[in-house]
Amino acid sequence: MPSTIPSLTGRCALLDIEGTLADIRFVYDVMFPYIREHVQAYLHAHWGEPSLNPILDSLAVDGGFSAAQAPWRSAGLASSAAIESVTELVHRFMDSDSKTTGLKALQGVVWEAGFRSGKLRAEVFEDVVPAFERWRRAGVDMRIYSSGSILAQKLFFGHTIQGDLTDYFRGHYDTTSGSKKEASSYLAIAQDIGVTPEQIVFFTDVFAEIQAAREAGLQVVACVRPNNLPLPSQYLAGHKVDGILVTESLDAIDWTTGVA
Repeated sequence: MPSTIPSLTGRCALLDIEGTLADIRFVYDVMFPYIREHVQAYLHAHWGEPSLNPILDSLAVDGGFSAAQAPWRSAGLASSAAIESVTELVHRFMDSDSKTTGLKALQGVVWEAGFRSGKLRAEVFEDVVPAFERWRRAGVDMRIYSSGSILAQKLFFGHTIQGDLTDYFRGHYDTTSGSKKEASSYLAIAQDIGVTPEQIVFFTDVFAEIQAAREAGLQVVACVRPNNLPLPSQYLAGHKVDGILVTESLDAIDWTTGVA
C-alpha cells in the first residue's frame, strides 16, 4: 500500500502529460517525428476542407501574418506550393519547440489520423493507472493541462497501451487557457473548475510552471522522471522545497480525504 502524504488534501489534480505522466522521450522520439513525416501528406489529403481553414488561420497568426496574408494564401499559388509553405512553417515552429496554438491544433488533427489508424499508441508510466484508481476512489477531480491541444490530449489518453484512460478526466485545458508559465492561466482554470486555487494540486516537471502555479496559489508536486530536464539541485525526491513536494513516482502519493 503506498504511503500517504497528508498535505495532498485538494479537490482537484491538475496534471501535465510529458515528463509527468508519460516519458518525455515518447513525445520527442515518436509523436513529434510522426508529425514531421506525415503532416505534408495530411495536408494534401485534406487541403480545401472547411475544417482545416481555422487551423491554417491560427497557424498564420502564429507566424506573424493575418489570415488573409499567409504565404499559402497568395493569389495564383498552386496547392502543392501552398502545402509546402505550410509544411515549412510547421517544421520551423517544431525546430524551435514552439507551443503556439495553431501548431498544436494542426498536430492534433495529424495525430488523430495516426491514433485512429492504429499507427500510434501512447504510453504512460506504470504508476499512472494505479494512482488514477486510488485518486478516483478518494473522489479527486482529475484534469489535464498540457501545451498539446485538447484534441491531442484526448487522443493520447484514448489510445494507450494500457487502454482508454479518458474516463478518468473531468476536464482538459491547453494553451487556449493561457501559457503554462503564467500565473493568470492557473487562476483562469481554477475559476473554470469552480474551486479556489488552493484546492488544486498541479503536477509538473517544468520549473517555470512550478513557479507560475505557486504564484497563483496552487499546491504543486514536482515530478522527477527519467529523461526530464533537471530541476534546481535542491529539488530532491521525497522532500519538500518551499512547500513543493518532489517525487519520482505517483506510487507515493495519495489523497487523505475525498471530495466533501
